[in-house]
Amino acid sequence: MGQVWTYLEQPCRFDNKSTREERKKLDNMTPIRTIFEKFVDCCQKAYTPNEYMTIDEMLFAFRGRCGFRVYIPSKPAKYGIKVQALVDAKSFYTVNLEVYAGKQPTGPYSVSNKAYDVVDRLVQPISCTNRNITFDNWFTSYELVVHLLNEHKLTSTGTVRKNKRCIPAAFLKTGKAPGSSMFGHQKDVSMVSYAPKKHKVVIVISSLHHDAKIDSATGNQKKPEMITFYNSTKAGVDVVDELCGSYNVSRNSKRWPMTIYYGMLNIAATNATIIFRENQGKDTKRTDFIRNLGLALVYEHLKMRKDQKNIPIYIRQRISSQINEPLPTPTQNAPGRYIRCGDCPNKKDRKTKYSCASCQKAICMEHATFFCKNCADFNSSS
Repeated sequence: MGQVWTYLEQPCRFDNKSTREERKKLDNMTPIRTIFEKFVDCCQKAYTPNEYMTIDEMLFAFRGRCGFRVYIPSKPAKYGIKVQALVDAKSFYTVNLEVYAGKQPTGPYSVSNKAYDVVDRLVQPISCTNRNITFDNWFTSYELVVHLLNEHKLTSTGTVRKNKRCIPAAFLKTGKAPGSSMFGHQKDVSMVSYAPKKHKVVIVISSLHHDAKIDSATGNQKKPEMITFYNSTKAGVDVVDELCGSYNVSRNSKRWPMTIYYGMLNIAATNATIIFRENQGKDTKRTDFIRNLGLALVYEHLKMRKDQKNIPIYIRQRISSQINEPLPTPTQNAPGRYIRCGDCPNKKDRKTKYSCASCQKAICMEHATFFCKNCADFNSSS
């Protein structure tokens, strides 16, 4: 990541601009593709996720010009760049990401954006690991559940849209008693139709559950275990969205590659917090970790600026307090020689021939404090 930093007053580029137009003919995500793939690869290598995972969509808020900007009314930002994510449902670590780049030109990046194919690509890092995937009804289908079980050795749980042909007609009927459930079982896949209200049913399909067990902790609601398990593992991506939205490192930009880059920084900070907590074995405050992380990233730069004489003394003093390193001892002002006051801003350019009796810093009369001889003797002796 350190190789792509540049000064803020200059445009931030992530690839070779001279060849970009040619590469755009094959990939809509050309300006950010290389660094995005490297980031996702680092996320997968740095952490081993838990047994329960979640797949859902994120939205990086963006209202500028972009060929694959989308509108999602259920999201707070409404407009932005859609990103499909695979997240640990327990620790909320982001394992895999895929940006929806619209219809790609014919070539290596021309892939299907159907829910079945998106999930098939996202689960590649955890394929054949016997984990469980939870997703909502946009992704869920009987064919996908069977495919994940047979080809990837992964179980899955998800709500089902009522227009799916795999649902028996009896499961769709309303008017059932609130709290009642109807179960259906095959060899490897189970389905439940639960009625939370008289005129509403919720349908969940699962290859992890194989019985009609009711969760006793739900009391009179009598929710099946398939429902309560889905509720406990469905919010992984939403929690990551919430964490990235608070104490984030983003700023508004009219350039969509920068919006994706800021989203990557937010996810990187969240992932780094999770790794740090688990390595240290303690629940460190996220705000403290992000503050310390930011200082660690700029420490060498601050250390260099602290010793630069052309930077105003009040800025150098603040830098010194941030990195807990004292300022270098100033050179003594020669008698009768005029030097710029160390406490005045540079724009005043105020010269003085006086210096502090203790630290020898050049100081003008505005910032000087006078003592009588007795007080000066007392201060020097103490």
